[in-house]
Amino acid sequence: MSDGHAAQRARVRLRAQARVLVRVFAALALLPAVALAHGVSTGDKGYIMETIGTRIVPFMYLGAKHMVTGYDHLLFLVGVIFYLYRLRDVGVYVTLFAVGHSITLLAGVLTGVHIDAHLIDAVIGASVAYKALDNLGLLARWFGRAPDARAATMLFGLCHGLGLATKMLDFELASDGLVANLVAFNVGVELGQLLALSAILVAMAWWRRSASFARWSTGANVALLVSGMLLVAYQLQGWFTGTPAA
Repeated sequence: MSDGHAAQRARVRLRAQARVLVRVFAALALLPAVALAHGVSTGDKGYIMETIGTRIVPFMYLGAKHMVTGYDHLLFLVGVIFYLYRLRDVGVYVTLFAVGHSITLLAGVLTGVHIDAHLIDAVIGASVAYKALDNLGLLARWFGRAPDARAATMLFGLCHGLGLATKMLDFELASDGLVANLVAFNVGVELGQLLALSAILVAMAWWRRSASFARWSTGANVALLVSGMLLVAYQLQGWFTGTPAA
C-alpha cells in the first residue's frame, strides 16, 4: 500500500472517530440535566432523615443504590481499570479506592466534617479527568513522570468518601443507631461498587478482544477527560451561583 493511500485511510479513520467523539461530547454536555441521578431521591432522603434506630438492610440498599447511580464514582473506576488486565491488579486498586472512601465516609459523618458539596464534587470530577490524563500518558509527558497510581487512587478514594459523607451530613441523621446505619450504608456502597465493577469488567474484557479497542481506546479516554472537565465546570458553576447541590 502506498504512503498516499495509508495517509488517506488514516484521515478517514480520524474523521470517523471525530464524528463519534462529537456525539459523545454532546451527550456528556447533558450531564447537568441528569445530575440528580447521583443525588438521593426525595423519597430516600425523607426516609433517611426520619429514620430513628438501627436499619441495617435499608441503609445497605441505599448505599448500593447510591454507588450504582453515582456516575462520577463509576467513571473514575472505569479510568482506573481501563488498562489493568490482571484481576489481581484490579483487586489492589479497587481495594485502595474502597479503603479510602470508607475512611472518610465514616470519619466525616462521625466527626461532622462538612465541605461544600459543589466543591468536593468538583474534586471528584477532577479525579475522573486526572485518570484520563494518566491513561493518555499526558501527565508523564508534562511532568517527566506520572504520579504514583496507587497513591493517587487512595487519595481520590478519600475525596470520594468525603463527598458521600457531605451528602449524608446534609440529612441530619439521628444519633440513635448512627454507627450501625453508617456501616450498613458503607457495606452497601461496597456491594454496589462490586456489582457495577463486575459489569464494567465483563464489558471491558469483551471490548479488549475486539480490534476496535486499539482504535478507540484513546478516544474513550479523551471522552473520559471531557466528562471529568464537564463535571468540574458544572459543580463550580453551581458553587459560584449558589445553586443547591443535588
